Amino acid sequence: MGSEEKIGNTNNDTFKNPKTLKRYFGQFGGQFVPELLIKPLQELEIHYLKAKSSKEFKSLFNYYLKQYAGRPTPLYFAQRLTSYLGGAKIYLKREDLCHLGAHKINNSIGQALLAKQMGKKNIIAETGAGQHGVSVAAVSALFGLKCKIFMGAIDAERQKSNVFRMELMGAEVIRVHSGSRTLKDACSEALRYWAANFDNTYYLLGSAVGPHPYPTIVRDFQTVIGRETKRQILRAEGRLPDYIIACVGGGSNSIGIFYPFLRLNNKQGLNKFINNDFNEICDNAYNNACDNTYGSNYTCNNGNLANQQSISLIGVEAGGVDLSLEHGAEHGAEHGAKPGAKHGATLCKGKKGVFQGSLSYVLQDEFGQINEAHSISAGLDYPGVGPEHSYLKEKGLVRYCAVSDSQAVEAFKLLTKLEGIIPALESSHALAYAIKIAPKLKKEKIIVVNLSGRGDKDLEIVNQYKSM
Repeated sequence: MGSEEKIGNTNNDTFKNPKTLKRYFGQFGGQFVPELLIKPLQELEIHYLKAKSSKEFKSLFNYYLKQYAGRPTPLYFAQRLTSYLGGAKIYLKREDLCHLGAHKINNSIGQALLAKQMGKKNIIAETGAGQHGVSVAAVSALFGLKCKIFMGAIDAERQKSNVFRMELMGAEVIRVHSGSRTLKDACSEALRYWAANFDNTYYLLGSAVGPHPYPTIVRDFQTVIGRETKRQILRAEGRLPDYIIACVGGGSNSIGIFYPFLRLNNKQGLNKFINNDFNEICDNAYNNACDNTYGSNYTCNNGNLANQQSISLIGVEAGGVDLSLEHGAEHGAEHGAKPGAKHGATLCKGKKGVFQGSLSYVLQDEFGQINEAHSISAGLDYPGVGPEHSYLKEKGLVRYCAVSDSQAVEAFKLLTKLEGIIPALESSHALAYAIKIAPKLKKEKIIVVNLSGRGDKDLEIVNQYKSM
């Protein structure tokens, strides 16, 4: 691939200091914003590069990940679910056990520290399901920053408990009544507010979307998920997984777990890993006291990787009420879909376009107007996607598919019943795809599902869906 297409260093330590940050992932990304925002985006990039080279910043970030967010999160073998399905082993990366119940806290801590380094006193953010908003409200309270959260009015209504949590922590929740009244409109309003107040305000964007350098910043703060997973699966099984599955809305949890594995999606990459990185990572896996909960049935040696051909990375989008229907068909309202909105499968059904500051895949009509998205999960109800995911799709490095609302609800209920773990509806999409493929695989195969959040916020939604 050409120098412009390189996606960067994907070894253990992604939190390193390049001299510059790439504005594009292949053709995707960039800064498609009003001229007014170019200066604050440049300022953000300069301070982020400074942070990446600062031992003090990295030390603080790691401190709060451990002591505040509760990292590392476990990699849990779902034994009863595996036995029920009768195929591949299923492991769950338990991001639902992070402080506040989702992976969002990783990025929020990092960017809040960055805001303090920049001398900003005010934080703004957008949120869909509310998990990002809650994490931003929390770090704002932690670091003594004033906080405004923009949230679509529809999302605020269906995620009332998260709105209450944000307000308890001192955040002002601004309900957005324009457009579809969901996440895309909350993002747009947050960008407008930032354009008028960037001198004293930091925009803490929650997903790997938006103008450069946000997709890179969010990815880097979330790659702790994949780095931990790599170490933990070596400790648990003595080898790497065959499949890693994560849900994709904007794409922060999925890029966080995928990124450290991107170079391992073929035999050549695995051989390079065995020769260069295996011993160091394996030693860390065994020496890390947090990994001692795993048994010693497996030997961490590169012979266990000899027969492994690749790692399949799978991103799961929101198939909504019916992925086969075009936007505009009147169907699905009985399950809560907005008129004209049938799914949120941007990578599966979208086209290339500019949306909220970057070139990526977008759900749009023939005139380039943005279509409304639908998902039973508020966090996947978004008509765009991160530019790096668009690049990974084009290059065939990650496979993207979609799961329907009903399949996600069934996965939600099955995991709750068999394992006593209530997953977020966003995570339930990834889980549903694992449930679909696991029975078809040999028992020695290994699937890791990124359980990006917990589902107590979704209980009322699932209960209402059941009664429809």
